[in-house]
Amino acid sequence: MNIIKDYRNWRNYRRTVAELRDLSDSTLKDIGVERGAISEYARRVSGY
Repeated sequence: MNIIKDYRNWRNYRRTVAELRDLSDSTLKDIGVERGAISEYARRVSGY
């Protein structure tokens, strides 16, 4: 288990979630992410 890697992945996840939550519904739709699936999407792309 690599604590530094895990921490970076967690930090990237939190940043991704925050940035996606700030987007409008229409922008999320344009990039193919539903508001209810932000956490799931952020987990996938961040490696968390």
